Amino acid sequence: MRKITYDQAANEAIQEEFRKNPRSVHMSTDLAADLAEEFGTDRIRVTPIAENSLVGAAIGLAGSGFRAVVNLRMATFGFVALDQMMNHAAKITYMFGGQAKFPILIRMTVGAGFSGAAEHSISPYSMFMNVPGLKILLPTTPYDVKGLLKTALGDPNPVISFEPFMLGRTETEVPEKEYFIPFGKAAVRRRGTDVTVVALGRMAHEALEAAAEVEGKISVEVIDPRTLVPLDRDSILRSVRKTGRLVVVDEACRTCSAASEIVALATSDRPTFARLRAAPAQVCGLDVPIPFSPPMEKFVIPDRAKILRAIRGAMRRPST
Repeated sequence: MRKITYDQAANEAIQEEFRKNPRSVHMSTDLAADLAEEFGTDRIRVTPIAENSLVGAAIGLAGSGFRAVVNLRMATFGFVALDQMMNHAAKITYMFGGQAKFPILIRMTVGAGFSGAAEHSISPYSMFMNVPGLKILLPTTPYDVKGLLKTALGDPNPVISFEPFMLGRTETEVPEKEYFIPFGKAAVRRRGTDVTVVALGRMAHEALEAAAEVEGKISVEVIDPRTLVPLDRDSILRSVRKTGRLVVVDEACRTCSAASEIVALATSDRPTFARLRAAPAQVCGLDVPIPFSPPMEKFVIPDRAKILRAIRGAMRRPST
């Protein structure tokens, strides 16, 4: 099977779905040259650097019978459009009493690891999880980003895809045959019996490396949620009931995080809580702006070594 990069797979998803739907429009502050060459500049728009206007235009297009795709590039740029995303796109179908649909796909990159400093390195998806009406993707492989974006481009509701910047050039096998990945279906990246590690975004790759390092000593199950809204609660709970131990890994800040939500899920479900053999652990980014300095950046975000410490700690720490 051919191998393509994460970025190429995402682009393929848009190309394939735009060929099906001539009422699809793409907007970004950068020219998507390959898309413009195929679909023309009426559908592939280069816009001013005004993210609030971009998302506002997308809402208008979606309400007028078009499907809008907005690439805001980095998630920090999206903060300029929070009112449009959180107060309008998320709620507008409800404000119309369900009589109108607003199919919008908003793409943003997230994550640290490239010395992008504080304003370019945030992972703010938990903020958006707190807003009902938005579906939230966090794809971690080329295969997943293509399948999830294709599903998003057929969804009648607003979808936000948070795509880890550092994964853009990673390469894996992606079939040429058409496929879709349903929302709310986690991927079990590795089977295990001793510890469940739920790893978000780029941390899924770090978790797999940690699991491989302790192979033969500790059996680690690695779960990649792939979508945060909807979240595959059943897969997570089923795994934790089996292993009795939970480690959640996320490079976003710990406070009010997706990791905290997953721990709350496991500890508030009685059958799962009854089978816990150790207190759940969170391996998250520190609650600080991401430093520019490479050594300091490494210090504040999770990595394989920190995940290993949490896994070993879960194995030796009693629940009482």
